[in-house]
Amino acid sequence: MMTTGLVEGNAYSDDVLPTSRPKVLFLAYYFPPLNSSGCVRTWNIAKHLSRIGWEVTVVTPDPSLWRKVEDPEQVSRRIEREAIKQILTDHRWRCLMPDYLRCWNQGFGWAVGGICRSITRNLGISRYVGWTRAVEQICSGLCPKDVDVVLASGAPFSAFGIAKQLADRLGRPYVLDYRDPWTGNPHDVYPPGSATIREEASLLKAAAAVTIVSPSWGEALDQSYAIREKLHVISNGYDSEEMAAVKPYDFGHCAFVYTGNFYPPKRVISPFLAALKHVQESLNVTNSKWYFHYYGGQERHAYEEAKRFGLSERIVLHGKVSQREALSAVKGARLAVVVTSVEDQGTLDDKGIVTGKIFEAIGVGTPVLVIAPHGSDASVTTRATGLVKSFSGSDILSMASFIKDVMYGQSPKPKDVEIFSWTNIGKQLDTILRTAISNTSSD
Repeated sequence: MMTTGLVEGNAYSDDVLPTSRPKVLFLAYYFPPLNSSGCVRTWNIAKHLSRIGWEVTVVTPDPSLWRKVEDPEQVSRRIEREAIKQILTDHRWRCLMPDYLRCWNQGFGWAVGGICRSITRNLGISRYVGWTRAVEQICSGLCPKDVDVVLASGAPFSAFGIAKQLADRLGRPYVLDYRDPWTGNPHDVYPPGSATIREEASLLKAAAAVTIVSPSWGEALDQSYAIREKLHVISNGYDSEEMAAVKPYDFGHCAFVYTGNFYPPKRVISPFLAALKHVQESLNVTNSKWYFHYYGGQERHAYEEAKRFGLSERIVLHGKVSQREALSAVKGARLAVVVTSVEDQGTLDDKGIVTGKIFEAIGVGTPVLVIAPHGSDASVTTRATGLVKSFSGSDILSMASFIKDVMYGQSPKPKDVEIFSWTNIGKQLDTILRTAISNTSSD
């Protein structure tokens, strides 16, 4: 049964900024206990806004609808402990997302679902359409006194449209949070249609504020839609408490760890393995006990590339694991590996990729080898931490030299890492949301 957990708040005049705990309605499709990297940002936003003094209500699918969840009872206790309210929604048309959602996906059900997915894709209908309808229905009973500002995190970007609908009905401002670009995503195979571009422009124009995870993505968004006055960079980061609680995995050898997905041809493991091949051929380290560990669902790519470079005996494949296991591996590793793009010269969209995995490694104190284009945000914005060393995809020899330094115990040391703590990032978001309320109230 779907529950709201919504508690009635204090009413206030439309033209006065609330003096009690301000109320944010947070549309977060990806949210714990779902086992997805998209949950890291949404969870930390909700947690740290609540701690700062916000009354946070998260609108998200009921956990019972997901195929893969992680410690739902423990997550429920954490949500309650952080005083985060939830509106748990239904999700129609689950066959459009069979990998994530529980649905009939065998035999005849698989065939019917495939037809539905093909039709909606050809018609340009979002695969999240079943969630947007559910959100509209369950939030129909909200009143202006229940909400001071609506915050939506995308993807899915259909959440942005719902945010505007709810904000317009309630007479409240809305803020859009980009975890990834919408129409400028460097991993999209097909270019966005004109209707999608117009929709994004309309939603951005009416938004009270827009947050995005990196400066380059912000610049690209401003170039397309001229929104500089309302645009803010809110980086990904790490939760100090959660990282401190992570227990390092004891590999028993020098371990290099990569967690997550690849997106060929730009995000592949090949340059790092080419560097490892040089290390392997070095007489000083040939007999050293070291291995490359891959945690993720694309084991075939990792193994085939390792085999191509003569490293099939130096790779260990772990498959998909929980976030807890992945963090434990990163904390126990001598070096964490992150690839944003193997291109030496990237577009703004390529340069703006600053995956959350970088900050998790920073948070647990593990040095990070990043493969990214020259001048990328992944390199520039994390330089102050002291833990991140960035290389272009073609700089194999320098990469190999750095790997050998790490093997010999000459690892980078942490410096100013607190700038990426969610304790600090949450304060930035707090200011943006309060300003959005204040500006709307004074109009």
